[in-house]
Amino acid sequence: MTHLKKSAPFLAFLISLFIVAGCSSNQTIMKSDSSESYEWVKAGKFDNGKMWTFDFPPMKYFEEEYNFSPSNEWFEKARLSALRLPGCSASFVSEDGLVMTNHHCIRGSLDRVNKEGENLPDNGFYAATLEEERKVPNLYIDQLVLIEDVTENVKAAFESGTTDEEKVSNRKNKISEIEKSFNEKTGLICNVITFFNGGRYSIYGYKRYKDVRLVFAPETQIAYYGGDYDNFTYPRYDVDCAFYRVYDEDGKPLKTENYFKWNKEGVQEGEVIFVIGNPGRTSRLNTIAQLEFFRDYAYPYTLGLLGDLVKVYTDFLENNPDKKLEYQSRLFGFANSLKAYTGYLGGLKDPYLMAKKKDFEKTFKSAVFSKPGLKAKYGTIWNDIAKIQAEKSNIYYELNSYNLKGPGRTIYFSIAADLVEYAHQLQMPEEKRGPKYKGGALDTLKMKFYPKFEAELENATLEFQLEQMKTALGSKNDAFNKLTGGKTSKASAADLLNKSILSNKESVEALLEKSPEEILGSTDPFVSFVVNIENKANELRKSYTELQGKEAAKVQPLGNAMYDIYGNTFPPDATFTLRIADGIVKSYEYNGTIAPVVTTFYGMYDRHFSFKGKSDWELPERWKNPPAAFDLSTPVNFISTADIIGGNSGSPLINKNLEVVGLAFDGNIESLPGNFIFDDTKNRTVAVHTAGMIEAMEDIYNAQRIVDELINGKIK
Repeated sequence: MTHLKKSAPFLAFLISLFIVAGCSSNQTIMKSDSSESYEWVKAGKFDNGKMWTFDFPPMKYFEEEYNFSPSNEWFEKARLSALRLPGCSASFVSEDGLVMTNHHCIRGSLDRVNKEGENLPDNGFYAATLEEERKVPNLYIDQLVLIEDVTENVKAAFESGTTDEEKVSNRKNKISEIEKSFNEKTGLICNVITFFNGGRYSIYGYKRYKDVRLVFAPETQIAYYGGDYDNFTYPRYDVDCAFYRVYDEDGKPLKTENYFKWNKEGVQEGEVIFVIGNPGRTSRLNTIAQLEFFRDYAYPYTLGLLGDLVKVYTDFLENNPDKKLEYQSRLFGFANSLKAYTGYLGGLKDPYLMAKKKDFEKTFKSAVFSKPGLKAKYGTIWNDIAKIQAEKSNIYYELNSYNLKGPGRTIYFSIAADLVEYAHQLQMPEEKRGPKYKGGALDTLKMKFYPKFEAELENATLEFQLEQMKTALGSKNDAFNKLTGGKTSKASAADLLNKSILSNKESVEALLEKSPEEILGSTDPFVSFVVNIENKANELRKSYTELQGKEAAKVQPLGNAMYDIYGNTFPPDATFTLRIADGIVKSYEYNGTIAPVVTTFYGMYDRHFSFKGKSDWELPERWKNPPAAFDLSTPVNFISTADIIGGNSGSPLINKNLEVVGLAFDGNIESLPGNFIFDDTKNRTVAVHTAGMIEAMEDIYNAQRIVDELINGKIK
């Protein structure tokens, strides 16, 4: 999940809308009253996790922990069999290019290949023949085929700068130079990856497959069984799987030697497994000051935004059930992120977990201060970073109030911002304008200027956006007071919509034909507000960008110090690049009892009948009367202690023999603090069992062609 530069800081926290993460209520992760002293708490050996890179896999640790010594060939086979989708993970599971991932990773593909009169999200899809497999427009799959260390080049560029700004700029330019060079000489998609906050850099080269076709997907209802209620919980009963196929340049199924063979027996309790996938982002190596900024500012703000979005979209779909196909996935994304950030924030408020983080930082600082050379180089880093967080916090809320585009922002402010930008561009000579504002491109822009939108959604969004702005800006902001006239958010929204022309396409297009000065002088309340805050908003964005640059400059030496002290003894933070995470199939205590390591289809039907037809546990029609051959005792989901986070969705779980035994699709509630600390006492990966996938495809979907290919490793 990944593309949120323009609308400034709060949007970065919505990246999980494309990268799936975990979540929970605070009460499930709080261990004790915050007034209790936690000076006795010590950092754990694996607090920074087990998301090992393929650059330096922990061979010695695997041998000591599991009496397992995988060869270089084993790691290479695992790496080349694993794949990356936009926002998710995947893997080859046959020599004929069959790809396994999660259903929730292919929802967009269902929409793109859905034909008139079909409803693939609700009804599922199965291509009974190769010819029926549907090519997904604009989809690609990446395979990591190149890894090379480029640390010295990047660090040298950084150190060549004389100011913080120059250092960061030099590093950025060097990274671009390296990427361009490798792109040209290899023909691959190459990215420089930052590890350990800049302690190490690697170039990763990806082979990109662009002919990707949909093969199989169950109904959304059975893949997302239990809905948002069961999301990030366990026990679970989700058939959250789907299959693509990669085709070669000649339009034939790709032939590959690198794939995971299928183990239809799955796993046993106590068995060692490995998750091979692309965890998206973690904050485990951040300083305490950085984590406290998340806790006190970034996460509370994001949670407020997501909570409002969930309410708005839930109400909208209740009033407009015919819009479900178009907007349901968006609601899923918002609800998923709301749960995730609830869990992240709950973890940061847990005094026991924070005590472990503080002990790690204390030990780290002591190690640096004990060596005069390191102390001279790195001794002020923590205080410097803390000061930057304080400065960021002073402007964070006001800045986000002035971000008028993106999720949680009504279309009316967005149109107004576009109008003001349009006017400013046209005030410049054509040669100085942006590409969209020149020649024929300008005509195209004007024709497509007015967006399509749902007025009911946008009107409701306006109301909660005004309430958020009121909370952030207070009663002393002249521009906001002029906008709302001191009314309540509800009354103000109604008044603005009554006065504004922006809900009318013809009126906006007429305004575009006027002079830039007339546009900027418009009496439309939204346009007027954008003009009034423009200078202040630009000033705040500039200040925040400068602070981010200063922080980036301090994080680099922090990474150097960390790598100098610890080396590769623990893994770097997640970077949405390929990792291998080890774990054990193991139960845990929860809710006054213990969790089963596997669940079965019996449990799925128990949920259905226990909730008496409530929509989240309603079964698709074909599941309500399964054939006699369908074995309800078959495992459907299972848990392990493997370390995952958003982005790992679709990751294969493999055994020592490089056989796939499961498919990661979620974490439990207790996994959510894993964003900043890993604790396998109760943190669990939730996966679809290989036996359950086979049972469903064979007896419910009659997808025998795919079952045979999985078991044989090739097309029959």
